[in-house]
Amino acid sequence: MSGVKKVADVAAKAGKAIDWDGMAKMLVSEEARKEFANLRRTFEDVNHQLQTKFSQEPQPIDWEYYRKGIGSKVVDMYKEAYDSIEIPKYVDTVTPRYKPKFDALLVELKEAEKTSLKESERIEKEIAEMKEMKKKISTMTADEYFAKHPELKKKFDDEMRNDYWGY
Repeated sequence: MSGVKKVADVAAKAGKAIDWDGMAKMLVSEEARKEFANLRRTFEDVNHQLQTKFSQEPQPIDWEYYRKGIGSKVVDMYKEAYDSIEIPKYVDTVTPRYKPKFDALLVELKEAEKTSLKESERIEKEIAEMKEMKKKISTMTADEYFAKHPELKKKFDDEMRNDYWGY
């Protein structure tokens, strides 16, 4: 398997392994969504090019065809030059250096995601409580309010006991 074919295969597998929809759900701002869409489109374009253009082996040169039309001496000279070309193998020196950093960032991202989800749940609960209180506020007594917020009752009682009236 050629190096180019191998790169195309790895890119195809990488594209399938990316959870684009899952990542898109985590984006908050419209600008982030646009940037993410551009990133995804660019990735898919590059991946498509790797799958089409660069994954195909080149057609072998028909040296005999050119010998008939041009002549053996010139074609042999080109064939010899062509055969002497050595295409260096790509040695990936970047991935080993950055893979540990990337993996560490992924762990950090997962932790941030968990924290964010917990915070979102807390905020959603707080919003629900506020909506409930908004409905009941016009008929709620001070005792009902303080029953829900005992820390405020204690603060209020302390201020009253110390003759602190807020001014």
